[in-house]
Amino acid sequence: MTYADILLLFGSGLLAGAINALAGGGTIFTFSALVAIGLPPVTANATSALSVLPGQIASTTAYRREIAAAFRRLLPFSIISAIGGILGGLLLLNTDEGAFRALVPFLILFATILFMLAPRIASFGEGLAARRKSDAPGALATGLQGLVAIYGGYFGAGMGIMMLASLSLTEGRDFHALNAAKNWLACIMQGLAVVVFIVSGAIDYRAVAVVATASILGGWGSVVVGRLVPQRMIRWFVIATGLGLSCWYFIR
Repeated sequence: MTYADILLLFGSGLLAGAINALAGGGTIFTFSALVAIGLPPVTANATSALSVLPGQIASTTAYRREIAAAFRRLLPFSIISAIGGILGGLLLLNTDEGAFRALVPFLILFATILFMLAPRIASFGEGLAARRKSDAPGALATGLQGLVAIYGGYFGAGMGIMMLASLSLTEGRDFHALNAAKNWLACIMQGLAVVVFIVSGAIDYRAVAVVATASILGGWGSVVVGRLVPQRMIRWFVIATGLGLSCWYFIR
């Protein structure tokens, strides 16, 4: 890697760490930076997944009490998330580089649209929660979570937003319960996908060292960013960047 590559990766990691802590969607930046320095798209995606995992685990530990209290209820979701994450990781590794490269603009556009519609998705989830008759995961909620898990293992960007709908079926409107469940299940699906990537040798560890370090620093610095920049501006920055990147990949 050149010094310019390191600076690009470090900058994307800082940005992703801060944005993930404040609004979500930071994976778009790390993945795009890894592709920009010349990594094949599949390797870039696998490397990005490992790079952001420490931050995901750190944010999950903050909810350890909520997770412990809901563990029995979340067990079916945890199992389906583990299976889906592994399947998604295997699906990625068995996707031809050329085919995945062709999918990249669609995946980034899909993640950007999800991010754009996040408030409406949350409202939809609340509507489902209001009509639920039981906290037990039913076939619909489990099936939705399984699809989210496969997507999370395959690409990941936007999976947290997708879980706002599926988890509202069991976690209701309690923000902390919903966020705790989302973080816990995201760790499971992406953690097991990362294991698949590591075993297969699809990781660029030099890039991981730079991006992971920067993303942790970005997460710590998110408090400062959150005070200086309104969250609405951060959201629109992510949306504009996602749309711009998807257009760029479509043109390429």
